[in-house]
Amino acid sequence: MTFRQFAFRNVLRNKRLYIAYFLSSMFTVMVFFTFAIFAFHPAFSEGSVNKYALFGMAVAGGIIYVFSFFFILYSMSSFLQSRKKEFGLLITLGASDKQIRLMVFMENILIGLFATAGGILIGLVFAKSILLLAENILIIDASLDFYFPVMAIVITFISFIFLFFCISVLVAFVLRTNKLVDLIKGDKKSKGEPKASIILSILAVILLIAGYGTSVYVKGASVVSVMIPVIIVVTLGTYILFTQLSVYCIRLLKKNKLIFWRKTNILLFGDLSFRMKDNARTFFMVAIISTVAFSAIGTLYGFQSYLTKGVKEMNPYTYTYSPFLDESDEVIEQDMHKINAILDEQKIDADMESTDLAFYNTSVEESPVLIVKASAYNRFAALIDENKLHPKENEAIIMEQSDAVIMEGQKASEVLMASSVQLDNGQEILPSNTVKSAVGLGFSGYYVVNDNTYDQLGTPVRTDFTAAWNVHDGNEEQVIETGKKLEEQIEHKVFSVDHSIYEINKAYGPILFIGLFIGIVFFVSAGSFLYFRLFTDIDIEKRKFKSIAKIGLTESELKKVVNRQIVILFFSPIVVALIHGAVALTALSRLFDYNLIVESALVLGSFAVIQVFYFFVVRFFYMKQVIQSVF
Repeated sequence: MTFRQFAFRNVLRNKRLYIAYFLSSMFTVMVFFTFAIFAFHPAFSEGSVNKYALFGMAVAGGIIYVFSFFFILYSMSSFLQSRKKEFGLLITLGASDKQIRLMVFMENILIGLFATAGGILIGLVFAKSILLLAENILIIDASLDFYFPVMAIVITFISFIFLFFCISVLVAFVLRTNKLVDLIKGDKKSKGEPKASIILSILAVILLIAGYGTSVYVKGASVVSVMIPVIIVVTLGTYILFTQLSVYCIRLLKKNKLIFWRKTNILLFGDLSFRMKDNARTFFMVAIISTVAFSAIGTLYGFQSYLTKGVKEMNPYTYTYSPFLDESDEVIEQDMHKINAILDEQKIDADMESTDLAFYNTSVEESPVLIVKASAYNRFAALIDENKLHPKENEAIIMEQSDAVIMEGQKASEVLMASSVQLDNGQEILPSNTVKSAVGLGFSGYYVVNDNTYDQLGTPVRTDFTAAWNVHDGNEEQVIETGKKLEEQIEHKVFSVDHSIYEINKAYGPILFIGLFIGIVFFVSAGSFLYFRLFTDIDIEKRKFKSIAKIGLTESELKKVVNRQIVILFFSPIVVALIHGAVALTALSRLFDYNLIVESALVLGSFAVIQVFYFFVVRFFYMKQVIQSVF
């Protein structure tokens, strides 16, 4: 058997440990290859697709490539730590340090070669589906037809072979073989009882509470100013949580006789503190990486929701016409005729209402405030099926579209409530209450009064004209295309909400698509780190449970103990990451004063479900190996 054959068979013998590394590396290659397919797609090179999307994908590809380097480097260090005993045996048989380094180098090159080839092949298999998905998410006019991406294959293959080569050289160069006795003993050396400082444990709680409290308490622009300090405090608190607080809590549980001596808890907590201490850095890294993935995707998705829903809330009508100030009646009449002609030409069936908007001075506000008579308001409300208003004489109702509308640090309703409506005869009408409505006649709030009261207001400071069309049933693409025509032919006067949302999604699509892919790469990597740590210690666990089985441990008891240990070790960093992500998205909602509960729950819930599924897969293989080795 040659040395190359020895290295090859070594990989096959360690397939249990290498499989997660191989699959994660292959997935990373596939994602990078996917971006390369987009980058070299004819639709991009011909300039028919937004260049910002191309630039974004290039940046994303670079981020994935750099992250892949550190991910693979960390993975290799985990493997080497678990193979101390193997290295000791090889040295005993006469292998030199140079030969061991060469073996590690060849193994990593071999895995890198197959992972790169596998990632490219899987990318090719799913290329058409990914292109169709991207075409819808990116919202582009050009069709992303399938093509054979020769350039993407070459770039991906060369890039990752070079990456694996560099890592292999680096790992082989820094690899140090310890004393022979240390290598032979491997994991049998006593580590001593893990120590945990009560002061540092309390500090972890204080840091996390301080970070969470600050994130939830501040709002508006203050969120940005405290972002960096909060990130530093929470990151430090998370590290101390896993290195000190977790160990301290386990020691407290071990001291509680009612808990520690109950059934199989002695086996559960017996070496849990050792495993938590040994895996603290891995758990910390998984928690932070997962938090970045949750927060990034949640922020991107939430911000898109904020933009699109905000536009829809402030513009409930399909088309709105607002002429320039002091526009002549003749121009307005021509514009209205042109709008109706375009709607007829496009066969858009829409209900229409129009009115004059009168602005008056009030007792508080320096700028004029819109006052609308009830009959005009009710006509516009009927267009979007909103409740009608019937204010009494000498009664003013404040209308507010959204909580997010701010005037000089206050909500519009608060400012208008402190003011009053002045009638022509000198009488003052105080506002009675505030009603939230989608009827968008005034962006910063306005008064609705009885028609008789409206006639007593006198001469307005200024009068504007507005008209709105609402399409109840219509083809979405046709409505968007009609909106585009209206905005082009009656520039700066017509607003089409559907076309505006379409343009927002079109511009935002590449960002969301790229962020989603990067987040998934981070998340998969975090799950792989947990897999590495669990299966690195599996040989120790096998020996431990095999010894305990000799004194009466049953198979059902073993399954219960192993299951609880895996749950604690697997979900500890994930739960911390979910809490971090929830707090981060809460801070984001306070930044924009916009409720992101639905978006946050969807993002965090989706990742939690994926992680639970991944846990069941990992637990199945882990449990199977432990049970087979013991019974």
